[in-house]
This record gives sequence, C-alpha cells and structure tokens, in this order.
Amino acid sequence: MTLPRLNIYRHDRGARALVTLAGVIDPATAAQVRAALEQCLRDGITLIDVDLTTVERCDDSGLRVFLDVSEHAAESKAFLLLHHPSPQTEQLLMDTGCDGLLHPTRPGGARPQRA
Repeated sequence: MTLPRLNIYRHDRGARALVTLAGVIDPATAAQVRAALEQCLRDGITLIDVDLTTVERCDDSGLRVFLDVSEHAAESKAFLLLHHPSPQTEQLLMDTGCDGLLHPTRPGGARPQRA
C-alpha cells in the first residue's frame, strides 16, 4: 500500500486558519498546497498559520507556493505565516531571503501588525 505523499489538515477559528502539512512538498504536491491555502483566502481567512512540523522536505516549488500565496494574502490584507519548519526548509527560506514568512520563534520576534 502506498501512502499519500502529502496530507493537508485545516482547522478554522474565526478568521484564522491552522493548516497542517504532513509529508513532502515538491512539484507533485505543490498544487495541493496552493489549492488549500488559496481556499483559505477565498473563505475570508485573514491569518493563515502553516504548521510545517511534519513536512519531511520542501523544495523550491513549495517555496514558490508560499511566496505566491503570501503575496496574494497581502493584497487582501491577510497574512501567511510558516511555523516549525525543518532545518532544511528553514535553510531554504534563509538562503533565498524569504525568512520573513517564518513565524518568529526567537525572543524579541514580533507578530505582524494589522493595518
């Protein structure tokens, strides 16, 4: 039996959604991630928290999804934040200058402010 490469779970609380991803984000699964995150925006979610705790690997196709959705979210005054990336994913974000998508977990980190 072959297990799915990626599972997506969503839990809404008001205008905030927690999207938990489990598995691998690559060209074969990036469209699933994009669809799930874009659906949050269509549903009026203004803060999308993406939990990456159980993401084994994320490549540049996943990064592109996160950047595109973050940009789309900003157009509607919403936010996308990534939480608990693996060291590999965090390094990818840092190397590409996209670490602004990461939820601050270090002392002194600030949450985004509403305009």
